[in-house]
Amino acid sequence: MEERPETELISIPATPRASTPEILTPSGQRSPRGGHTSTGASNKDAKSWTPTSFISPRFLSPIGTPMKRVLVNMKGYLEEVGHLTKLNPQDAWLPITESRNGNAHYAAFHNLNAGIGFQALVLPVAFSFLGWSWGVISLTIAYFWQLYTLWILVQLHEAVPGKRYNRYVELAQAAFGERLGVWLALFPTVYLSAGTATALILVGGETMKLFFQIVCGPLCSSNPLTTVEWYLVFTSLCIVLSQLPNLNSIAGLSLVGAVTAITYATMAWVLSVSQPRPPSISYEPISLPSYTASLFSVLNAMGIIAFTFRGHNLVLEIQATMPSTFKHPAHVPMWKGAKVAYFFIAMCLFPIAIGGFWAYGNLMPSGGMLSALYAFHIHDIPRGLLAMTFLLVVFNCLSSFQIYSMPAFDSFEAGYTSRTNRPCSIWVRSGFRIFFGFVSFFIGVALPFLSSLAGLLGGLTLPVTFAYPCFMWVLIKKPTKYSFNWYFNWILGWLGVAFSLAFSIGGIWSMVNNGLKLRFFKPS
Repeated sequence: MEERPETELISIPATPRASTPEILTPSGQRSPRGGHTSTGASNKDAKSWTPTSFISPRFLSPIGTPMKRVLVNMKGYLEEVGHLTKLNPQDAWLPITESRNGNAHYAAFHNLNAGIGFQALVLPVAFSFLGWSWGVISLTIAYFWQLYTLWILVQLHEAVPGKRYNRYVELAQAAFGERLGVWLALFPTVYLSAGTATALILVGGETMKLFFQIVCGPLCSSNPLTTVEWYLVFTSLCIVLSQLPNLNSIAGLSLVGAVTAITYATMAWVLSVSQPRPPSISYEPISLPSYTASLFSVLNAMGIIAFTFRGHNLVLEIQATMPSTFKHPAHVPMWKGAKVAYFFIAMCLFPIAIGGFWAYGNLMPSGGMLSALYAFHIHDIPRGLLAMTFLLVVFNCLSSFQIYSMPAFDSFEAGYTSRTNRPCSIWVRSGFRIFFGFVSFFIGVALPFLSSLAGLLGGLTLPVTFAYPCFMWVLIKKPTKYSFNWYFNWILGWLGVAFSLAFSIGGIWSMVNNGLKLRFFKPS
């Protein structure tokens, strides 16, 4: 007689809300296990109810041990299969979401590869206009600011129950609306992807040329390859490596890119500080003839610092490669990997900025650390050591090209699969990647000054890193109005927009004032 109430209690939860996915992917092995979809429920309901909320310690306390064991097992099962996400079958065909077996190690490799690169080499150039105090302050504020917005993006990846925002533009559409989200996010993310790929071709090709000159020395042939031909050689290598199918498949390349970036960044500042400083060195900010020129130069320098912290346009894409369940959400390994990655990024950026400025002061060439090493210490540093530094830069550029090009590959294949309703064949996929590689090459040949536009690139793409995540947090998470969280994110977002406009103006002024002649390396 006493067991009847227990039976009634057990029969209460029929789990009507733990729905199955509306659409199943054609490739179950490569697709994630779904997450919970709450249909017709408000956000408040989604936060307050889970598929196992009825199985609480208070509910289990009066039940005997065998029945308790059954319900505990059922709770674990529901936590695995009751977190069902509405899946898009197209995701199983696209390079970003094709493979979902990522982990914290992959996240660390990808974030390191995306976060350290050639842009770090021009940080001392920014210090030559800002000086010691403002240079260190600006770099420190930018680092912690972008670390906060990185955390926001990681948390917003699954902000809505039953939905994973696998791409930056998707999250922007959820926050700002379908049309406005595309207008706000598509241009800067495409600009970051395609513009960075083009700049990597320029930097990689020029570095290969210098590496050849250092290794070959006076024995070089009378008809060496031109700079454009070196661009073509580097582009061909990039296209060969780009045939790897998806984002998870380039984890090994990202590891190579991360290791080479840490190594050459360390070698660059160690070799610089170990050599005698130029006799006429000065640490006063570079003086310009007018106040306006000085102001715009400072803004351009701060834009260079902002451009150093790129890679936020890839955060959601990296997190999309991880499986996610109710018990093991993807944001946990993603944040673990990101913390490790940005610790090493800080260990590279701050020494190269401070050490490079200490070694060269305001005599720092406009091309950054590699130009300074080549100009001041070509005869002081062993040729083999200098050649190794340049070779590491080439390897890093090859690896970085892959991860920054992946969103473009994903967009091409998304357009193809949406029209044909079938996955890309290996020939179509290869064709898209060859097309993208050579388009980037031709843009680099037509605009060879692109690699010098770090300030302008930093200004135009700054909202992706510093502004939009703050706005998206307020619009999606909806913190209490006029609370500290609400004010803090609105202020940071609008400051990011203001800095974007100011840095873009400074970058345009610097570009025009210097006649588009700045290069990462002096032409030889």
